[in-house]
Amino acid sequence: MTKINDELSFTPLAERMRARSLDEFVGQKHIVGENSLIRRALKVNRLGSCIFYGPPGVGKTTLAYIVADALHLEYKKLNAVSSGVADAKKVIDNARMNFELTGKSTILILDECHRWSKAQSDSVLEAIERGYITFIGTTTENPHVSMTPAIVSRCRIFKFLPLEVNDIKDALIRAVQDKERGYGKLKINIDVDAINHFAMFSNGDLRSAYNALELAVTTTPIGKDNFIHIDKLVASQCIQQPVLSVDENLYYDMLSAFCKSLRGSDTDAALYYAERLIKAGCDPLLICRRLIAHASEDVGMADSNAALLAMVAMNAVKNLGMPEGNIPLAHAIIYVCEAEKSNSVIVALNKAKYDAEYNPDDNVPEHLKNYHYDVDNPPEYKYPHDYGGYCKQQYLPDKLKDRIYYIPSNNGRERGMIRKKERNK
Repeated sequence: MTKINDELSFTPLAERMRARSLDEFVGQKHIVGENSLIRRALKVNRLGSCIFYGPPGVGKTTLAYIVADALHLEYKKLNAVSSGVADAKKVIDNARMNFELTGKSTILILDECHRWSKAQSDSVLEAIERGYITFIGTTTENPHVSMTPAIVSRCRIFKFLPLEVNDIKDALIRAVQDKERGYGKLKINIDVDAINHFAMFSNGDLRSAYNALELAVTTTPIGKDNFIHIDKLVASQCIQQPVLSVDENLYYDMLSAFCKSLRGSDTDAALYYAERLIKAGCDPLLICRRLIAHASEDVGMADSNAALLAMVAMNAVKNLGMPEGNIPLAHAIIYVCEAEKSNSVIVALNKAKYDAEYNPDDNVPEHLKNYHYDVDNPPEYKYPHDYGGYCKQQYLPDKLKDRIYYIPSNNGRERGMIRKKERNK
């Protein structure tokens, strides 16, 4: 086993390498990039309560600490899994006293904030409103779904994304070279292929990549040349993903060929590339994710059962594992290939996204607004069920009222939708 100095040996690498400033922060340029809201807010020492949500290992808690340090405020950290109302009230009481003495609020960093009950959430509302507490919650769940609206409405929501492979590569290289917090004082010879393997198979989770690197360094014996040699095989063992038997370019070429075979209705080719990828060490769930996307993008409304079957295949691979899960996966691949094709879903989506971004019109038609029961003479809204299930009326805003996003193809089940649209004109 590799010996590391005592100061570093008991603190996980992921904790040691945690970013200490926005300049060290890895990824999430849409949140912390130049001229971002967070950078502007920190320059004037005002940010307000926030919720950071996204997948594990992407920097949510790290950014919460950076914000707290940059604002020069006292902060307390709780975990929603292990804390209760009494813990929250203790923090609030101390924050109130601190506010009365100094005029400064206290930051409450709450990990897994979606796990707080309504009673726990309500206990902190008044403190947030009065300014005693600045709340920063971190969660892997969508707060609009998993948290009480009262808390969410008082917070700015920041959505974190999985980290890019290149961001993880850069972070791992820094960890190997860093003499203060990483392994810069050790003689380490790490192959580029090993770094690439860690980055590719950490699934955008930097903590997972750091943990795998740490395991590789601490379990690899020092060689006769006094260096720790970490190659792709060691990397594959430490991150528990097999070494691909193809190079990176061929790997992505085969993924591309698989997707285009689905679109091109070549069942034999799609099955071949799927099996070739699995044999090469590709995670079958990645193939499932591509299959689900193409079931909607390339089959779509021509046969909506394709998307359902693709989801069934993913559940089977997750719950049965391989090789049993490979049978329903092949079933779904064949179905998607043999189904009639239509790209009307992705075309409609792109048109709607364009208007939502470049031609926004938020003037909701009067008859669609949320009028209360006590309003005199509200505009007439035609209830479709009073007219046999459909009646013609305007739903889009005035500027966009003539837009048509969804145009059915003449394939599969969409043929009936063409007739329906003609009938409802």
